[in-house]
Amino acid sequence: MSLHMAVEVVRDSEVSLTAQIQSFIKSEIAAGSLHAGTRLPSSRRLADDLDVSRSVVVEAYGQLVAEGYLEAVQGAGTRVVGHLTTQAVVPTLLGEDRVPEVRWDLRPGGGNLPDFPRRDWLACYERALRSAAPSAHAYPPLAGTPALRLELSQYLGRARGVRTTAEQLAVVGGFSQGLDLLCGVLRREGVDAIGVEDPGHPGQRQFLQECGVRPVPLPVDEAGLDVTALAATDLRAVLVTPAHQFPTGVTLSEDRREQLVRWAREVDGLIIEDDYDGGLWYERGQRPLALQRLAPERVVYAGTASKTLAPGLRLGWLAAPPDLLDRLLRERARHDLGTETLTQLAFAELLRGGLLDRHLRKLNARASTRRHALEEAVRRHLPGAEVLGPAAGLHAYVRLPRHTDEAALVSGALRRSVAVRGGAAFHARPRRGAPALVVGHAHLPRSGITEAVRVLAEVGSRAPAEVRSR
Repeated sequence: MSLHMAVEVVRDSEVSLTAQIQSFIKSEIAAGSLHAGTRLPSSRRLADDLDVSRSVVVEAYGQLVAEGYLEAVQGAGTRVVGHLTTQAVVPTLLGEDRVPEVRWDLRPGGGNLPDFPRRDWLACYERALRSAAPSAHAYPPLAGTPALRLELSQYLGRARGVRTTAEQLAVVGGFSQGLDLLCGVLRREGVDAIGVEDPGHPGQRQFLQECGVRPVPLPVDEAGLDVTALAATDLRAVLVTPAHQFPTGVTLSEDRREQLVRWAREVDGLIIEDDYDGGLWYERGQRPLALQRLAPERVVYAGTASKTLAPGLRLGWLAAPPDLLDRLLRERARHDLGTETLTQLAFAELLRGGLLDRHLRKLNARASTRRHALEEAVRRHLPGAEVLGPAAGLHAYVRLPRHTDEAALVSGALRRSVAVRGGAAFHARPRRGAPALVVGHAHLPRSGITEAVRVLAEVGSRAPAEVRSR
């Protein structure tokens, strides 16, 4: 059938055509304009109607299938899935869009959670309850309890090389609240745009937009953020993941670190350092120290317990220059009255007794075995593919051979009950590099990793030759 669908695209936008098509279809589903079961035009027909390359539509459809918005059935075309409601699907900063239940979920985030140290946490919480003064049940200090800020200052200095004090730290409700507060302060000072890494977290870009700040994509290569590209803009703020770039996993080189700090000083700028995966580092050798130590007066260091403990705790922290911290706390006073006290005190106990360090050693040992299993499975089943970056965090970036049809691989894998995200989903602009997969691996059994990669190989080998070589 020669179906027609009205899709709005802007050709001179910084957002890629693929991303625009994805966003438009999502919004139409959320608004109820595209109903469950609605059949969409073929990729060839829609490409002709929009006067774009067919690969643009194939990639958009493929990612929407992987995210659970659409389903592609042999002989029946592409349809809006039947189980979605007409309510808006708004991803959280670090969340994932909903997908159908699958056997192996390789997406970063979502079910990719660390093992929670229940016994240690219960013991720490009990100690916090027993020792808490009556004032602990009053409204908490906006910056966080003094006990946790002291323990955090000592821990971050010891484990990350962060140069801060308890007085320069604020405990926040996860990185999302910290970023929201920073956006509020920047907006009040006339800063309406922030540089972000490309590729980077798509939810983070959306979050910034919803905070009233325009994200400006900046290229990332094997040495990390391209600081020369940043310097060519009129930006005065940038958000980076220097230790373990998300999603490529590369580490910001020493030269780039020095260039970035020099840029901040020259333009009176601000660097937001997102140390999102904390102590999850199992590569041989020393983990890179915090960028913040090079210029504490120009860098806000942001950390979180979401990847190392649980995102449900809503625990994060900011180490900021004193004058900026004061402005952040005034901004916070407009939103809430602080972070829940007993959780802070329990976390302080976890830090004080060295239990977090012990927990991280266990997590790193487990994640290391999963990383090795992924590397071995890729070598065995995906010839020409390569796992990039240091062994760290809960995910890995798998670069695929250039002939691979990434979108077809992602959608085909979902039909075989394997959910994985293609690299294209993380790019704000049209990608020039090789196709890739962003694989959350740390939560899976080793046998599951091997089986999932084997499925990916089978899907790739069964794709039509003309599609694989496109």
